[in-house]
Amino acid sequence: MSIKQISVFMENKPGTLEEMTEVLAKNNIDMRALSVAEAEDFGIARLIVDDVYETATVLKDAGFVNKMSDVLAVEIPDTPGGLNKVLKTLSAAQVNLEYMYAFLGGKAADKAFIIMKVAHIDRAESTLKIGGFNLVDQEQISEL
Repeated sequence: MSIKQISVFMENKPGTLEEMTEVLAKNNIDMRALSVAEAEDFGIARLIVDDVYETATVLKDAGFVNKMSDVLAVEIPDTPGGLNKVLKTLSAAQVNLEYMYAFLGGKAADKAFIIMKVAHIDRAESTLKIGGFNLVDQEQISEL
């Protein structure tokens, strides 16, 4: 039950992120989650959106190099220790977490969501399900 994430590769200079978000705004694309990481000369914006294929096309047409990848979206309680329970479950199953970022639940005020890239997505999925965690699918993203 993975979801698609769009990674947008950008030159690390003033205004580049603004240009990308301008393209999204003009095309009425709403970001559900965003993470920005930088290196010396470039940055990577990771996006979770409702319609990944439309978004990827719009970005490509505007000159932004992007790539889709599979990630997991996990619902956690918005309470102290909520994230720790997920991490303990993955750690016990020897699932390596490559990166993650979080966003609050929007309509679900008592929930938070974490987006995670893991080395073994199938093992992570089954481990989290067995552990009682709710994985969010692509359709549910638009409802958040």
